[in-house]
Amino acid sequence: MKYGYAAFCVLLAMSVVPVAPSRAEVASIRLARQYGVPYLPLTVMQEERLLEKQAEKAGLTVKTEWLQFSAGSGMNEALLSGNLDIASGGVGPMLTIWSRTLKNYKVRGVSAMASLPLYLVTVNSNVKTIADFTSADKIAMPGVKTSIQATTLQMAAEKVFGKGQATRLDPLTVSLGHPDAQVAMLGGKSGISAHFGSSPFQEMELKDPRAHKILDSYQVLGGPHTFSVVWATDKFIRENPKVIQAFYDALKESIALINADPKKAASIWISGDHLKLSQEDAEAIIKNPENRWTTEPQKVLAFLNGMRDAGLVNEATSDWKDLFFNYVHDTNGS
Repeated sequence: MKYGYAAFCVLLAMSVVPVAPSRAEVASIRLARQYGVPYLPLTVMQEERLLEKQAEKAGLTVKTEWLQFSAGSGMNEALLSGNLDIASGGVGPMLTIWSRTLKNYKVRGVSAMASLPLYLVTVNSNVKTIADFTSADKIAMPGVKTSIQATTLQMAAEKVFGKGQATRLDPLTVSLGHPDAQVAMLGGKSGISAHFGSSPFQEMELKDPRAHKILDSYQVLGGPHTFSVVWATDKFIRENPKVIQAFYDALKESIALINADPKKAASIWISGDHLKLSQEDAEAIIKNPENRWTTEPQKVLAFLNGMRDAGLVNEATSDWKDLFFNYVHDTNGS
């Protein structure tokens, strides 16, 4: 499912969205997720059929269609074109679509899913910090200029190179899904010398003696931050309140399972994502003290401010609740 940038702009230009008449809620919901442990709550939800079970409790019969994407930017195109109901990804893509649709689709977050650190890993022994990259390096990440990795790198560049230098390393970045990026970097293919990834790819890469970490997103943001979130259009939320409530209840049930039984969660993850990862390693990643499985948004405003300083978004707010629908407003978000 691919859409051009021009088509995306056309969709955004349609600034007036007619309000549909009242009707029954959807009987089938299309949800998107990506590879990696940040999306474990959705993997558990899918494999355990938690959304279907929560919907049944609410007296609904809901079918689910799970779609796999490699980056949040593609999901945004699908969401606005009516080919997707629930998107998931990093904070960057969610804030981008929030800023661009405030006057029409009014896309906002439904919930956070996990707070996890992101590592920038390289096999270039000459690179000790991001200041050491040269034009000979290529940095792989899920979405150039749009992913949470791209946003974090720009925030780091602004700190290292000075004000107005947020995009200095952008010419070195290349869009690749995590599995392909890992293979390219460790295999010396396509000139990829670094990968700004996520778990479990970053931990797997660091087992290679040539690889080393040069940047940690927790250092850039000044502490733990939300990595993965889910978002939707205001129209879909308004027209399907029972279905969305069932989704949110299923998400909370999934997160509760991960926190209470990481061993079972690891088994589901390995099976669901077809991972070549041992049960022991998968469980260790899930239980990593740096990782937090929660619906509570953390430092999302810090991301928004960083993106605004870098010129990636035009809108601003001082209240994190403006970025999310009311499902998570009772948490201690930030």
